[in-house]
Amino acid sequence: MDQTASGPGSVPRVTLNDGHLIPQLGFGVFQITPAETAAATTRALEIGYRHIDTAEMYGNEREVGEAVSGSGLDRSEVFITSKLNNQFHRPDDARKAFDGTLDALGFDYVDLFLIHWPLPTLYDGDFVATWLTLTEFQRQGRARSVGVSNFQPHHLDRLRDESDVVPAVNQIEIHPYLTQDPLRKYDTDHGIATEAWSPIAQGLVLDDPVIAGVAEAVARTPAQVVLRWHIQRGDIVFPKSVTASRVRENFEIFDFDLGDDAMEAITGLNRDERTGPDPDTFDYVPR
Repeated sequence: MDQTASGPGSVPRVTLNDGHLIPQLGFGVFQITPAETAAATTRALEIGYRHIDTAEMYGNEREVGEAVSGSGLDRSEVFITSKLNNQFHRPDDARKAFDGTLDALGFDYVDLFLIHWPLPTLYDGDFVATWLTLTEFQRQGRARSVGVSNFQPHHLDRLRDESDVVPAVNQIEIHPYLTQDPLRKYDTDHGIATEAWSPIAQGLVLDDPVIAGVAEAVARTPAQVVLRWHIQRGDIVFPKSVTASRVRENFEIFDFDLGDDAMEAITGLNRDERTGPDPDTFDYVPR
């Protein structure tokens, strides 16, 4: 991990397996309406975030691009991730969709582009062809890095067997009630950075008495404690909020540490409990 600041503050950067650097803390725009996205992203950039996570499925790529373009920051200072929508897994569809992402963002490249879901019950189970198409975008320089989201070890094994390119990241659901340690270990063992979505389990973990006790002991909020737990575990995390005070609060997690006992107590809350769908059966395709 490269500890060089990625912008104001001191956000560490993780070195991906292709040599590119990604800020370990980002700002997520999932479930932020297009009408609110530009203002929310602008606020995050003003606070110091330099990593924005969006997706075709979210419908707000254009507003993310507008915020970055209007921020006064050089494009190279902001790491932007987007993801392929589920109805575009066929190679030609993926190419058109990726062109649409770049057009919506208003840039000629994206820092990271992901397959959003493996969808193993659809497209004849062929997510490898989709992956090979993403590697085209990387060779062209239009996606600096490429990766996957919600992939399980057996999905990743197929990519290893049928492709020469290892995903730079695997973005998966992780929070204290779903620690995903076996999958995280798989990622680490194969040089894949792990990103955590739903990092506070949509708020479900914030009232947990163990987390509340740790928060009281370090004089921080439960959300800050959980985000700090993610950071100290080495994962990349991108909480989302449209409330200015919370966006700032989520950024202020680099001036304290959790001790080993606190880390173990939070990890010990694992219930293997998802807030989202099972990647082996999820088959949602927007119409």
